[in-house]
Amino acid sequence: MTAAVRVHKHGGPEVLTYEQVEVGAPGQGQIKLKQHAAGVNYIDTYFRMGMYPSPVGLPFVSGNEGAGEVIAVGPGVTDLKVGDRVAYVTALGAYAEERLMPAERAVKVPDGITYEQAAAMMLKGMTAEYLLRRTYKVQKGDNILVHAAAGGVGLILCQWGKALGANVIGTVGSEDKGKLAMANGCDHIIYYRKEDFAARVKEITKGELCAVVYDGIGKTTFPASLDCLRPLGMFASFGSASGQIDAFNINILQTKGSLFATRPTLNTYAAKRADLLDIAKNLFDVVGSGKVKIPVNQKYKLKDAVKAHQDLEGRNTTGSTILVP
Repeated sequence: MTAAVRVHKHGGPEVLTYEQVEVGAPGQGQIKLKQHAAGVNYIDTYFRMGMYPSPVGLPFVSGNEGAGEVIAVGPGVTDLKVGDRVAYVTALGAYAEERLMPAERAVKVPDGITYEQAAAMMLKGMTAEYLLRRTYKVQKGDNILVHAAAGGVGLILCQWGKALGANVIGTVGSEDKGKLAMANGCDHIIYYRKEDFAARVKEITKGELCAVVYDGIGKTTFPASLDCLRPLGMFASFGSASGQIDAFNINILQTKGSLFATRPTLNTYAAKRADLLDIAKNLFDVVGSGKVKIPVNQKYKLKDAVKAHQDLEGRNTTGSTILVP
């Protein structure tokens, strides 16, 4: 038996239950991990609440991101072995001391990157990679707007965007978060609670507006985010921290400058193993270069997952949050 955090019914943070579960031997194409850390992300709350359906039904072990040591391999696994350090993003199962998972979704962690760093950056870092290099390929001199710039994905987007030569504009909710974002690559800060962020973007860019808006907030920043975009600009909505964006008249994209709008997910961009490995390599390389640092600003014991979710949803966290056994 091993400790895990399971969801037996959908609801608030209180439905996260710390308990003992049985983890068997790895089957065909699987590996068994001794986990050293698990990332805590907004997507975990979506599964917990039932906003995203669990692929295994109820109950399920929460968590989509983690890192650990391979302690057993199943039949058919050829590119991983016992003792390998790996990290992953995969549907559910991360909030546990040990777990089984498909070997094809695990990537080897380079020397110099700790388990805690790896667990804190796989989902957020690979999300930043596809947003910056695939959804819209940021070019030197681009104006880019990052909502929730002091959040887990936001801090990575700001650093990486700056490294690519972009003019990075970030929205935050407090002065402390503003200072954090500025220390992580943000060129301009907008305090969305007391400023009209669309008007400020126009002012900051001297009317040029942005090539892309990266929006993990959702309902409360739409449709004003569209007013921040130059003609043919890209609105990339990758999260729904304030609630999902309601259906809207697609003609609004035409009237605001023939805009593009997308709701991308890492699962699609990394569906093929070759793409997963490429995205992970780009992430490990940029972190290894020192251009992007992974701030693990909150660490909780596995048994305190309820508190971790409460703090995340209460906007009381910055950067990355992890659970450790």
